[in-house]
Amino acid sequence: MATNPPSSPHTPVYRRLARRIQERVDAGAYPAGTRLPSESELSAEFGVNRLTVRQAVAELERAAVVEIRRGVGTFVRPPAVRVSIAVDPRSQRFDLGSVPTALPNEERTDGEFVVAAPPVTGSPQDAEAARQLGRGPAELSRVDSVIRLGGRARAACSYWVPFGPLPAELVRPGRSGNLVPDLARAAGVELEYDWRAFGAVGADLADAELLGVPPGTALLVREGVSCTPDGTPALYVRRRIDGSSARFVLHFRDR
Repeated sequence: MATNPPSSPHTPVYRRLARRIQERVDAGAYPAGTRLPSESELSAEFGVNRLTVRQAVAELERAAVVEIRRGVGTFVRPPAVRVSIAVDPRSQRFDLGSVPTALPNEERTDGEFVVAAPPVTGSPQDAEAARQLGRGPAELSRVDSVIRLGGRARAACSYWVPFGPLPAELVRPGRSGNLVPDLARAAGVELEYDWRAFGAVGADLADAELLGVPPGTALLVREGVSCTPDGTPALYVRRRIDGSSARFVLHFRDR
């Protein structure tokens, strides 16, 4: 799940509550399969009425974070299963970033814009990045961005690299650019594709807000590792793209 951006003063109370509960899920306070506290317990803890709690839980259900079992309780869902597509390594290309190619060819991108550079903590995505890069979470730096196309946010992206701290100008919120080559230059390395996997998830609360879509909207997920020419993992990327805005095509022959 993506790092939550700051809430707007206009964000409804139930949605702010939903995001606080999701943050606990991300941090492992409510592991997969565990039952959430009851409506009355959450109402007392957060100082809100039970209707607000009910709306927050319904929002989390739409985002596929929890499962409501009538008469039993509300339970945290396990992470989605990832399905990978293997590609012949002979088709490998230098990783020059894929901001233009991840989105429709008939339209021009407005660009990629930095959202935040959150600390790497114990979230499931941070843990997966650490595993893929063969490093501890404390060794990694992260930057999140959004890709805009036709005046609309179409993709939310997260990058992890095994070095830091990242240059302040590189991670300045609102900065535009293509982060893959920018991160490679900051590290002083060349990047090549190692592997890419494709899947789909329902938009969680943070991605729904970034992309301006309802929670639970189908998002295409493109993730993978890029490495240096000697095969050392040097970047893990996870893009979530509005499923109505893009398609992925793999070419296996030179054109």
